Amino acid sequence: MKRSRVLLLIAVLVIAAGAIVGWRLYQRAFGPGPVFEDGDRILLVPTGSDFDQVVDSLKAKKLIGDEETFRMLAERKKYAGRVKPGRYRIPSGMSVNELINKLRAGEQDPVRITFTNIRTLPQLAGQVAKYIEPDSLRLIEVMHDRSTVDRLGLRSETMISLFIPNTYEVWWTTTPNEFLARMEKEHNRFWNEERKRKAALLRLEPVEVSTLASIVQAETAKPDEAPIIAGVYLNRLRIGMPLQADPTLKFALGMDSVSRILTADLRVESPYNTYTHTGLPPGPINMPEPRYIDAVLDPRKHDFLYFCARETLDGYSNFAKSYEQHLVNARKYQRALNARGIYR
Repeated sequence: MKRSRVLLLIAVLVIAAGAIVGWRLYQRAFGPGPVFEDGDRILLVPTGSDFDQVVDSLKAKKLIGDEETFRMLAERKKYAGRVKPGRYRIPSGMSVNELINKLRAGEQDPVRITFTNIRTLPQLAGQVAKYIEPDSLRLIEVMHDRSTVDRLGLRSETMISLFIPNTYEVWWTTTPNEFLARMEKEHNRFWNEERKRKAALLRLEPVEVSTLASIVQAETAKPDEAPIIAGVYLNRLRIGMPLQADPTLKFALGMDSVSRILTADLRVESPYNTYTHTGLPPGPINMPEPRYIDAVLDPRKHDFLYFCARETLDGYSNFAKSYEQHLVNARKYQRALNARGIYR
């Protein structure tokens, strides 16, 4: 009888010990994880990563407190052999079980890419590469790929018009081709039937509108003035007058926007020299923002053929119908530059 009681006691103790161990294991797996006082943390799992690399990253960011429990549960849930790349936002207090479920399902959290005030495709690639896995060189390769450019009905000079400055949500693992496909979709959405109709009324193709909008954008940082300047250039195009746009000349010369154009600069041989070539240049000189594209599509109707910066240097322009009045305005501006010591 005594022996039976001893065995029963031992059995009870074993069960109790097992229950305690099981409860502790349950707590480690399903209880709250590490708490971050500085907010959520981001885990990046590069393409091609294996399970050990994921564990190393989790430990480095202090996202797991018990590596043994994580490994054991990951094995049971078959995550160890099914690592999925991505960018994962890990909230404070997330349990090991929730963490593994998120990683196993590949539940990435998107990134928001904003690009504006872009002048060249390499600059765009550098900006986008800050937010997604591929580097800027790979992005540039795809942007310059001849078959891609041809498929889009563009040329190397007009490829920049594909991109509409805005904020977009994409996955961190987005490939260069996927990014380009997304931009093509956004471009087509932007150029809806109404915008195409307005372009047709101006006898311009969408890419030509973007080219003119890039010039208008380079001319003024004042959105309320953009439709007036657009009207000036459209008036010049209508009568076959050279655009004589300083921004295109600076583009041809590789000058920055604040440099001063000199008489010798007007003779540079380039299709972007709109002093010596009539019509639009071969393509946009920057990536025009939607508001400048719309300024061209909805220009102010007037008889102005000339404009130059105000002598007040406040960012606005003086407009003129005649060349004589334009010269008066230009002299005022030149005197203002000289007074401030701006010669080049």
